[in-house]
Amino acid sequence: MIPILNHAAIELMRTACRLSAQVLAEVAAHIVPGMTTGELDAFAADRIRALGAASAFYKYNGFPGCCCISLNEEVVHGIPGPRIINEGDIVSVDLGVKTGGFNGDNAVTVRVGRVDPEVDRLCKVTEEAMWAGIDQARAGHHVGDIGHAVQKVAEAAGFGVVRDYCGHGVGRHLHEDPQIPNFGHPGRGALLKAGMCLAIEPMITQGTYRVRVMPNQWTVVTRDGKPAAHYENTVLVKPAGAPEILTRA
Repeated sequence: MIPILNHAAIELMRTACRLSAQVLAEVAAHIVPGMTTGELDAFAADRIRALGAASAFYKYNGFPGCCCISLNEEVVHGIPGPRIINEGDIVSVDLGVKTGGFNGDNAVTVRVGRVDPEVDRLCKVTEEAMWAGIDQARAGHHVGDIGHAVQKVAEAAGFGVVRDYCGHGVGRHLHEDPQIPNFGHPGRGALLKAGMCLAIEPMITQGTYRVRVMPNQWTVVTRDGKPAAHYENTVLVKPAGAPEILTRA
């Protein structure tokens, strides 16, 4: 069953998502060549603690970091550690903040210095696809409308849409119903209603959409080793009109 939040719960979600967006913006701005993903994760953990909140990701199903930090060919669920961030890399940071019993969830792909023009285009198209999907998160629409919008933008640009991972509902739990694939057919899937909170998160690849999981059982990489980008916002379905972007810094 897809949760429908009441007014009080929505206010708590707004707080969690605002803090999540604040931390993500600070983490993205903190990235510099030469630092490790572990150092970046430690910075995020410090900022979340300073806000009096908790990481929604740390120890979630055993995940060892505060953030998922994925570089270049890593799609999602990159474990922070000794890997060094270099000039020309793209760094996808996915993090959540939990406070008041609710979770905010958001992600962004950061270009480190000057990147290859085609990689830059990948990032731009992935963000555009996210916004196209978000625009479909309206009462009376269906989950398939979101995925179709994402897929249309990404594939029109010649990029791949990851099938194995998707967006999701979010609220009292980090992952709730419905699952929100980044591909699909309009008019299909669960009906969207006011009060639903959805994390919409395209994962788009420069080459094949096929992925594999690394031996650490977490980090997902592209099968062809080409870059991937990842953007995410948590949104609230409104009674009418466009959704409210809850994770807006």
